[in-house]
Amino acid sequence: MGETGQGLEPGRVAEVLVRRPDGAPGARGSGYRVGETSVLTAAHVVGGPVRSVQVRFDADLPGEWSADARVVLLSEAADVALLELSYVPAARRDQAPPPRYAAVPDADVVLPFTAVGFPRFKLRKDTPRPFPDDASPGQYRDSCHLSGTVSVLSNRREGTLELAVVAPPAEVEPERSPWSGMSGAVVWSEGAVIGVVSAHHRADGLGRLAARRVERWYDTLSPIELDLLTRHAGLPPRDSLGAPGQTHQVSSLARLPTDLSLRELTPLVDALTALPTLRGPGGVSLVLDSISSQVAANSPRDPRLRLDVFGIVRTCLSYPGTLDQLLEAVRLLEGPSTEVERVNTAADQLSRHHS
Repeated sequence: MGETGQGLEPGRVAEVLVRRPDGAPGARGSGYRVGETSVLTAAHVVGGPVRSVQVRFDADLPGEWSADARVVLLSEAADVALLELSYVPAARRDQAPPPRYAAVPDADVVLPFTAVGFPRFKLRKDTPRPFPDDASPGQYRDSCHLSGTVSVLSNRREGTLELAVVAPPAEVEPERSPWSGMSGAVVWSEGAVIGVVSAHHRADGLGRLAARRVERWYDTLSPIELDLLTRHAGLPPRDSLGAPGQTHQVSSLARLPTDLSLRELTPLVDALTALPTLRGPGGVSLVLDSISSQVAANSPRDPRLRLDVFGIVRTCLSYPGTLDQLLEAVRLLEGPSTEVERVNTAADQLSRHHS
Protein backbone atom coordinates (compact mmCIF):
# COMPACT_ATOMS: atom_id res chain seq x y z
CA MET A 1 0.00 0.00 0.00
CA GLY A 2 0.99 3.65 -0.11
CA GLU A 3 2.78 5.62 2.59
CA THR A 4 0.02 7.97 3.62
CA GLY A 5 -2.64 6.31 5.66
CA GLN A 6 -3.53 3.94 2.82
CA GLY A 7 -2.56 0.90 4.85
CA LEU A 8 0.15 -1.09 6.50
CA GLU A 9 3.73 -0.45 5.33
CA PRO A 10 6.24 -3.18 6.21
CA GLY A 11 9.13 -0.75 6.67
CA ARG A 12 7.28 0.95 9.52
CA VAL A 13 6.52 -2.23 11.48
CA ALA A 14 8.50 -2.10 14.72
CA GLU A 15 10.02 -4.76 16.94
CA VAL A 16 10.14 -3.46 20.52
CA LEU A 17 12.89 -4.88 22.77
CA VAL A 18 12.69 -4.04 26.48
CA ARG A 19 15.50 -4.69 28.96
CA ARG A 20 14.75 -4.80 32.67
CA PRO A 21 17.04 -3.70 35.52
CA ASP A 22 19.01 -6.09 37.75
CA GLY A 23 19.09 -8.87 35.20
CA ALA A 24 15.32 -9.47 35.27
CA PRO A 25 13.83 -11.11 32.15
CA GLY A 26 13.19 -8.61 29.41
CA ALA A 27 10.10 -8.15 27.30
CA ARG A 28 9.40 -8.15 23.61
CA GLY A 29 6.52 -6.67 21.67
CA SER A 30 5.43 -5.17 18.39
CA GLY A 31 4.59 -1.65 17.25
CA TYR A 32 4.26 0.69 14.30
CA ARG A 33 5.98 3.96 13.36
CA VAL A 34 3.20 6.57 13.23
CA GLY A 35 5.38 9.68 12.92
CA GLU A 36 8.94 10.66 12.12
CA THR A 37 10.13 9.78 15.64
CA SER A 38 7.00 8.16 17.11
CA VAL A 39 6.11 4.48 17.56
CA LEU A 40 2.74 3.21 18.76
CA THR A 41 2.64 0.05 20.90
CA ALA A 42 0.82 -1.52 23.86
CA ALA A 43 1.41 -0.10 27.33
CA HIS A 44 2.07 -3.45 29.00
CA VAL A 45 4.98 -4.08 26.62
CA VAL A 46 6.95 -1.15 28.06
CA GLY A 47 5.35 -0.94 31.52
CA GLY A 48 7.03 -1.70 34.83
CA PRO A 49 10.73 -1.21 35.66
CA VAL A 50 12.65 -0.55 32.43
CA ARG A 51 16.39 -0.26 31.92
CA SER A 52 16.21 0.46 28.19
CA VAL A 53 13.90 0.26 25.20
CA GLN A 54 15.19 -0.42 21.72
CA VAL A 55 13.09 -0.37 18.55
CA ARG A 56 14.17 -2.23 15.42
CA PHE A 57 12.93 -2.06 11.82
CA ASP A 58 13.50 -4.39 8.85
CA ALA A 59 15.66 -6.84 10.82
CA ASP A 60 18.31 -8.60 8.69
CA LEU A 61 17.11 -6.81 5.56
CA PRO A 62 19.16 -4.27 3.57
CA GLY A 63 17.39 -1.33 5.18
CA GLU A 64 17.68 -2.55 8.80
CA TRP A 65 17.98 0.16 11.44
CA SER A 66 17.31 0.52 15.14
CA ALA A 67 17.23 3.21 17.78
CA ASP A 68 16.87 3.63 21.50
CA ALA A 69 13.52 5.02 22.58
CA ARG A 70 11.88 6.62 25.56
CA VAL A 71 8.29 6.25 26.70
CA VAL A 72 6.42 9.55 26.31
CA LEU A 73 2.90 8.20 26.90
CA LEU A 74 1.85 5.12 28.84
CA SER A 75 -1.78 4.42 29.68
CA GLU A 76 -2.46 1.14 31.44
CA ALA A 77 -6.21 1.81 31.29
CA ALA A 78 -6.16 2.04 27.49
CA ASP A 79 -3.15 -0.30 27.11
CA VAL A 80 -1.54 2.08 24.66
CA ALA A 81 1.92 3.64 24.70
CA LEU A 82 3.83 6.08 22.52
CA LEU A 83 7.60 5.84 22.15
CA GLU A 84 9.96 8.57 20.96
CA LEU A 85 12.93 7.39 18.90
CA SER A 86 16.31 8.92 19.76
CA TYR A 87 17.56 8.61 16.19
CA VAL A 88 16.17 8.32 12.68
CA PRO A 89 18.47 7.74 9.66
CA ALA A 90 18.48 10.63 7.20
CA ALA A 91 17.04 8.39 4.48
CA ARG A 92 14.07 7.54 6.72
CA ARG A 93 13.10 11.05 7.79
CA ASP A 94 9.88 12.57 6.50
CA GLN A 95 8.79 9.07 5.44
CA ALA A 96 6.30 8.36 8.20
CA PRO A 97 3.24 10.60 7.95
CA PRO A 98 0.54 9.58 10.41
CA PRO A 99 -1.86 6.83 9.41
CA ARG A 100 -5.59 7.26 9.06
CA TYR A 101 -7.58 6.18 12.14
CA ALA A 102 -11.11 4.82 12.14
CA ALA A 103 -13.89 3.82 14.52
CA VAL A 104 -15.47 0.40 14.21
CA PRO A 105 -19.29 0.63 14.13
CA ASP A 106 -21.13 -1.00 17.02
CA ALA A 107 -23.24 -3.09 14.67
CA ASP A 108 -23.80 -6.60 13.32
CA VAL A 109 -20.82 -6.53 10.94
CA VAL A 110 -17.70 -8.61 10.37
CA LEU A 111 -14.70 -6.65 9.06
CA PRO A 112 -11.45 -7.80 7.46
CA PHE A 113 -8.20 -6.85 9.20
CA THR A 114 -4.43 -7.19 8.87
CA ALA A 115 -1.55 -6.76 11.33
CA VAL A 116 2.16 -7.54 11.50
CA GLY A 117 4.03 -8.45 14.67
CA PHE A 118 6.57 -10.77 16.23
CA PRO A 119 4.88 -13.56 18.24
CA ARG A 120 6.81 -16.26 20.05
CA PHE A 121 5.74 -19.09 17.77
CA LYS A 122 7.74 -17.41 14.99
CA LEU A 123 10.95 -18.19 16.90
CA ARG A 124 13.61 -19.53 14.54
CA LYS A 125 16.78 -21.40 15.49
CA ASP A 126 18.53 -22.15 12.23
CA THR A 127 20.73 -19.09 11.71
CA PRO A 128 22.63 -16.92 14.23
CA ARG A 129 21.42 -13.33 14.44
CA PRO A 130 23.05 -10.21 15.95
CA PHE A 131 20.08 -9.67 18.34
CA PRO A 132 19.52 -13.01 20.11
CA ASP A 133 16.15 -13.92 21.54
CA ASP A 134 16.11 -15.19 25.14
CA ALA A 135 19.93 -15.01 25.34
CA SER A 136 20.40 -17.81 22.81
CA PRO A 137 22.72 -16.71 19.96
CA GLY A 138 21.07 -18.98 17.38
CA GLN A 139 17.53 -17.67 17.82
CA TYR A 140 15.51 -14.86 16.34
CA ARG A 141 11.85 -14.05 15.74
CA ASP A 142 10.50 -13.64 12.26
CA SER A 143 7.52 -11.46 11.40
CA CYS A 144 3.95 -12.72 11.35
CA HIS A 145 1.53 -11.14 8.87
CA LEU A 146 -1.94 -11.77 10.23
CA SER A 147 -5.10 -11.51 8.23
CA GLY A 148 -8.52 -12.40 9.46
CA THR A 149 -11.83 -10.96 10.55
CA VAL A 150 -13.14 -8.79 13.35
CA SER A 151 -16.45 -9.85 14.88
CA VAL A 152 -17.49 -6.42 16.09
CA LEU A 153 -20.09 -7.44 18.68
CA SER A 154 -17.72 -9.77 20.55
CA ASN A 155 -15.92 -8.53 23.69
CA ARG A 156 -18.22 -5.49 24.08
CA ARG A 157 -17.95 -5.50 27.87
CA GLU A 158 -14.16 -5.59 27.78
CA GLY A 159 -14.20 -2.95 25.05
CA THR A 160 -11.87 -4.82 22.71
CA LEU A 161 -12.00 -6.16 19.20
CA GLU A 162 -12.04 -9.94 18.76
CA LEU A 163 -9.59 -10.88 16.00
CA ALA A 164 -10.27 -14.26 14.41
CA VAL A 165 -7.08 -15.69 12.90
CA VAL A 166 -5.59 -18.97 11.74
CA ALA A 167 -4.41 -20.71 14.91
CA PRO A 168 -0.66 -21.25 15.29
CA PRO A 169 0.74 -24.73 15.98
CA ALA A 170 -0.30 -26.40 19.22
CA GLU A 171 1.21 -24.90 22.34
CA VAL A 172 4.51 -26.44 23.42
CA GLU A 173 5.09 -24.14 26.40
CA PRO A 174 2.05 -24.33 28.69
CA GLU A 175 3.27 -21.37 30.74
CA ARG A 176 3.68 -19.06 27.72
CA SER A 177 1.27 -18.14 24.98
CA PRO A 178 2.52 -18.69 21.42
CA TRP A 179 1.18 -15.18 20.74
CA SER A 180 3.56 -13.60 23.29
CA GLY A 181 5.26 -10.66 21.55
CA MET A 182 2.34 -9.87 19.25
CA SER A 183 1.06 -7.24 21.70
CA GLY A 184 1.45 -3.72 20.36
CA ALA A 185 0.90 -4.66 16.72
CA VAL A 186 -1.33 -2.10 15.00
CA VAL A 187 -4.58 -3.49 13.57
CA TRP A 188 -5.68 -2.25 10.13
CA SER A 189 -9.00 -2.48 8.34
CA GLU A 190 -9.56 -1.07 4.87
CA GLY A 191 -6.56 1.24 5.06
CA ALA A 192 -7.16 2.62 8.56
CA VAL A 193 -5.90 1.86 12.08
CA ILE A 194 -8.73 0.48 14.20
CA GLY A 195 -6.86 -0.88 17.22
CA VAL A 196 -3.72 -2.23 18.89
CA VAL A 197 -3.27 -5.90 19.82
CA SER A 198 -3.43 -6.19 23.60
CA ALA A 199 -4.00 -9.79 24.71
CA HIS A 200 -4.45 -13.45 23.96
CA HIS A 201 -7.13 -14.84 26.26
CA ARG A 202 -6.24 -18.51 26.58
CA ALA A 203 -9.89 -19.51 27.11
CA ASP A 204 -10.73 -18.15 23.64
CA GLY A 205 -8.42 -20.68 22.01
CA LEU A 206 -5.38 -20.17 19.81
CA GLY A 207 -7.38 -18.63 16.97
CA ARG A 208 -8.54 -15.50 18.82
CA LEU A 209 -6.74 -12.32 19.88
CA ALA A 210 -8.01 -9.13 21.53
CA ALA A 211 -7.19 -5.58 20.44
CA ARG A 212 -7.98 -2.27 22.11
CA ARG A 213 -10.27 -0.12 19.96
CA VAL A 214 -9.13 3.31 18.75
CA GLU A 215 -12.49 4.96 19.52
CA ARG A 216 -12.22 3.87 23.18
CA TRP A 217 -9.07 5.97 23.58
CA TYR A 218 -11.21 9.12 23.65
CA ASP A 219 -13.10 7.84 26.72
CA THR A 220 -10.05 6.46 28.54
CA LEU A 221 -7.17 8.85 27.93
CA SER A 222 -6.75 12.23 29.59
CA PRO A 223 -6.81 15.45 27.52
CA ILE A 224 -3.03 15.67 27.85
CA GLU A 225 -2.58 12.10 26.61
CA LEU A 226 -4.95 12.66 23.70
CA ASP A 227 -3.03 15.81 22.78
CA LEU A 228 0.21 13.78 22.69
CA LEU A 229 -1.38 11.29 20.30
CA THR A 230 -2.70 14.14 18.17
CA ARG A 231 0.64 15.92 17.91
CA HIS A 232 2.91 12.90 17.54
CA ALA A 233 0.73 10.15 16.08
CA GLY A 234 -1.81 12.13 14.03
CA LEU A 235 -4.88 11.05 16.01
CA PRO A 236 -7.78 13.24 14.77
CA PRO A 237 -10.46 14.86 16.94
CA ARG A 238 -13.19 12.43 17.89
CA ASP A 239 -15.76 14.01 15.58
CA SER A 240 -13.34 13.57 12.65
CA LEU A 241 -12.87 9.85 13.24
CA GLY A 242 -14.36 8.08 10.24
CA ALA A 243 -15.21 4.45 9.55
CA PRO A 244 -12.90 1.91 7.88
CA GLY A 245 -12.89 2.44 4.13
CA GLN A 246 -14.35 5.95 4.40
CA THR A 247 -12.87 8.51 2.04
CA HIS A 248 -10.28 10.71 3.73
CA GLN A 249 -11.60 14.22 4.38
CA VAL A 250 -9.24 17.20 4.28
CA SER A 251 -9.77 20.43 6.19
CA SER A 252 -9.33 23.86 4.65
CA LEU A 253 -5.84 25.38 4.72
CA ALA A 254 -7.09 28.95 4.27
CA ARG A 255 -6.13 29.95 7.83
CA LEU A 256 -2.57 28.66 7.85
CA PRO A 257 0.07 31.15 9.01
CA THR A 258 1.96 32.84 6.19
CA ASP A 259 5.35 32.19 7.80
CA LEU A 260 5.38 28.38 8.01
CA SER A 261 8.92 26.99 8.04
CA LEU A 262 10.34 24.85 5.27
CA ARG A 263 10.43 21.94 7.70
CA GLU A 264 6.69 22.24 8.37
CA LEU A 265 5.94 22.39 4.66
CA THR A 266 8.24 19.50 3.68
CA PRO A 267 5.68 16.65 4.03
CA LEU A 268 3.19 18.49 1.80
CA VAL A 269 5.83 19.47 -0.75
CA ASP A 270 7.20 15.91 -0.83
CA ALA A 271 3.70 14.59 -1.44
CA LEU A 272 3.03 17.10 -4.22
CA THR A 273 6.33 16.42 -5.99
CA ALA A 274 5.51 12.69 -6.00
CA LEU A 275 2.36 13.28 -8.08
CA PRO A 276 2.70 12.00 -11.66
CA THR A 277 0.71 15.04 -12.83
CA LEU A 278 3.28 17.52 -11.52
CA ARG A 279 6.25 15.42 -12.59
CA GLY A 280 5.03 15.28 -16.18
CA PRO A 281 5.76 17.91 -18.86
CA GLY A 282 3.74 21.05 -18.29
CA GLY A 283 2.07 19.64 -15.19
CA VAL A 284 2.95 22.52 -12.87
CA SER A 285 1.84 25.10 -15.43
CA LEU A 286 -1.46 23.28 -15.91
CA VAL A 287 -2.13 23.40 -12.17
CA LEU A 288 -1.18 27.09 -11.95
CA ASP A 289 -3.55 27.90 -14.79
CA SER A 290 -6.36 26.37 -12.70
CA ILE A 291 -5.93 28.65 -9.68
CA SER A 292 -5.62 32.36 -8.92
CA SER A 293 -3.36 34.19 -11.37
CA GLN A 294 -1.77 36.01 -8.40
CA VAL A 295 0.09 32.84 -7.44
CA ALA A 296 1.63 32.35 -10.88
CA ALA A 297 2.54 36.03 -11.09
CA ASN A 298 4.29 36.12 -7.70
CA SER A 299 5.85 32.67 -7.32
CA PRO A 300 9.66 32.48 -7.57
CA ARG A 301 9.72 29.84 -10.32
CA ASP A 302 12.58 27.35 -10.55
CA PRO A 303 13.41 24.63 -13.11
CA ARG A 304 14.00 22.18 -10.25
CA LEU A 305 10.61 20.68 -9.39
CA ARG A 306 11.04 20.52 -5.63
CA LEU A 307 12.14 24.15 -5.33
CA ASP A 308 9.43 25.20 -7.76
CA VAL A 309 6.73 23.54 -5.66
CA PHE A 310 8.17 25.02 -2.46
CA GLY A 311 7.94 28.49 -3.98
CA ILE A 312 4.38 27.96 -5.19
CA VAL A 313 3.20 26.65 -1.82
CA ARG A 314 4.87 29.52 0.05
CA THR A 315 3.24 32.01 -2.33
CA CYS A 316 -0.17 30.39 -1.79
CA LEU A 317 0.16 31.06 1.93
CA SER A 318 0.15 34.78 1.16
CA TYR A 319 -3.16 34.51 -0.69
CA PRO A 320 -5.71 32.78 1.59
CA GLY A 321 -7.70 30.12 -0.16
CA THR A 322 -5.28 29.58 -3.04
CA LEU A 323 -3.56 26.60 -1.39
CA ASP A 324 -6.96 24.90 -1.19
CA GLN A 325 -7.43 25.74 -4.88
CA LEU A 326 -4.08 24.18 -5.72
CA LEU A 327 -4.86 20.96 -3.86
CA GLU A 328 -8.30 20.71 -5.43
CA ALA A 329 -6.74 21.16 -8.87
CA VAL A 330 -4.28 18.33 -8.37
CA ARG A 331 -7.06 16.07 -7.02
CA LEU A 332 -9.15 16.71 -10.12
CA LEU A 333 -6.25 16.24 -12.53
CA GLU A 334 -4.78 13.19 -10.77
CA GLY A 335 -7.95 11.38 -9.74
CA PRO A 336 -8.10 8.93 -6.80
CA SER A 337 -4.67 7.48 -6.10
CA THR A 338 -2.22 6.60 -3.35
CA GLU A 339 -0.22 9.72 -4.22
CA VAL A 340 -3.28 11.96 -3.82
CA GLU A 341 -4.09 10.35 -0.48
CA ARG A 342 -0.57 11.23 0.64
CA VAL A 343 -1.24 14.87 -0.28
CA ASN A 344 -4.53 14.74 1.65
CA THR A 345 -2.83 13.33 4.74
CA ALA A 346 -0.06 15.94 4.72
CA ALA A 347 -2.59 18.75 4.25
CA ASP A 348 -4.80 17.40 7.01
CA GLN A 349 -1.85 17.23 9.41
CA LEU A 350 -0.91 20.85 8.64
CA SER A 351 -4.49 21.95 9.24
CA ARG A 352 -4.76 20.16 12.58
CA HIS A 353 -1.42 21.48 13.83
CA HIS A 354 -2.53 25.07 13.19
CA SER A 355 -6.25 24.90 13.98
